[in-house]
Amino acid sequence: MNDILPDEVGRWQELETAFRVHAELHGFAEVRTPVIEATELFARQIGETTDVVEKEMYSFERHDDRLTVRPEGTAGAARAFVEHAVAGQRPVSRWWYLGPMFRGERPAKGRYRQFWQAGCEHYGDVGPVADAEMIDFVVGFFQRIGISDLTTHVSSLGSGDTHARFRQAVFDFLAPKRASLSDDSQRRLDKNPLRILDSKDPRDREAVLGGPSILELLDGDDLAHWNGLRRHLDALGVRYVVDPTLVRGLDYYTRTLFEVKTSMGDLGAQNTLAGGGRYDNMIEGLGGPKVPAIGFAMGIERVLSVAPLRARERGPVCWVAPMGDAAIDGALRFARDLRKLGVAAEVDGRGGKLKAMLRRAETAGARFCVIFGESELARGVCAVKDLAARTQDEVPLEDAAAIVADRIVTPRTAPTEAGAIDAGASDAPRGAR
Repeated sequence: MNDILPDEVGRWQELETAFRVHAELHGFAEVRTPVIEATELFARQIGETTDVVEKEMYSFERHDDRLTVRPEGTAGAARAFVEHAVAGQRPVSRWWYLGPMFRGERPAKGRYRQFWQAGCEHYGDVGPVADAEMIDFVVGFFQRIGISDLTTHVSSLGSGDTHARFRQAVFDFLAPKRASLSDDSQRRLDKNPLRILDSKDPRDREAVLGGPSILELLDGDDLAHWNGLRRHLDALGVRYVVDPTLVRGLDYYTRTLFEVKTSMGDLGAQNTLAGGGRYDNMIEGLGGPKVPAIGFAMGIERVLSVAPLRARERGPVCWVAPMGDAAIDGALRFARDLRKLGVAAEVDGRGGKLKAMLRRAETAGARFCVIFGESELARGVCAVKDLAARTQDEVPLEDAAAIVADRIVTPRTAPTEAGAIDAGASDAPRGAR
C-alpha cells in the first residue's frame, strides 16, 4: 500500500478531472458504491476458481456477516443496478466510477495491495456498437492524457453453446498434459479449464501452446457480433490486434474481451493499462432481469506511471503579512474576505521581519503580499506588493479585499517575469496557480 502526498496529488487530480470530463462527454454518469460488500457477491460473480477469489481477496466475518473489501468495481455496480431496479427506470444506463480497490496480489511495478481504479459500465445494449464505442473510449482517453504507443488486443469468448464448446475443447487439449500442469491448474482443470489460459506459471504457459482457438468456434450470433465489432473498430480508425489467447482473470465475461497496452514507461511485461469486456449474464445472475452489459477498468497508479501529466501549481495567490500583534486580527479578517471572493490567501502568523515574510511569500509562490504594519493601520491603509512586477502601493483597508481580487483578474501592472496568474480558469478558485 502507498501514501499519496500533497506533492503527488496534483497529478492524480488532473487525471481524475480528465477522466470525469471524458466520461461525461460519452454520456456516463458517476456511481459510488460501498467499499465493503458481501463476500458471496464477488465469489459468485468473479468466479470461485479465479486467483482474485482464491488468493487475493481481503475477507473477514463480523456480526455473522461474511464481508470483503472490494477487489474490483464491476460486481458492486451490478449489485447496485439490480438492487435499485435501474433497468425498470431506463432502457440503457452508462455509469462511471473511481475509487480504491484491494487485492493481495504479488508485488509488481505500479501494483499495490490498495490500488485505485477508474472504470465504466454500460448496461442495456447487446450489440457490438457499444463494445466498439467503449474500446474507442479507452483509447481516446489515453491519447487525451498524452499516452502514445498504444496497442489494443481484442478477442471473443462467445456465449452460451459456443462458450461451452470452447471450455470442452480446452479440457480435451489439456487433460493428457495434466501431470505437467501447475498444482493450481491441475485442480482447476476439472472445475474451470479456461482459468488455466490465464495462468502465469511457466509450466502452464508451455502446456497451452498450440491449443484450440475460440475464434475458430464462433458461429451464428457470436460470429456476427465479432464481425460487427471489428467492422465498427475499423470505421472508428481504432488500430487493434486480434488476440485469440486473450483471457481476462474474471469468470463473468462473455463475447468481447479487450486490453489496451503501451510500450511507454518501464512497466515491463505488465504493460496492460486497461482491460474489460462484455458480461451479459451478471445482472440476471444477481436476480435482476436479463440485461446485457460491457465494462472496463484501469489502474490509476499504472496509468500515472506513464502519463505525462503535470499538476497545476497551487498555492496562496495572496500572502498576508501582519507586522506585530496589533495587526493580526485585521490581517485575519482581510484574508477571510479575500477567500469569500474566491482568492486563495494565507496569513503568515509566524511573525518576524518584513524581509523574512517577503521571502516566505515568494517561496510559497504567491503573486501578492499584503502588508499590515502599525503605521499603515494608523492611517487606515495596507500596503500591496506585487511580487512579480516588483511594485508596491497602498489601498484603503475597507476596500482592500475587493481591490486585490480585482487586480488578480485584471493586473494593475503587467508582470515582468514568468509566473503570471492564470485567473481565467473556470474550474479553480480565482487566482489558482
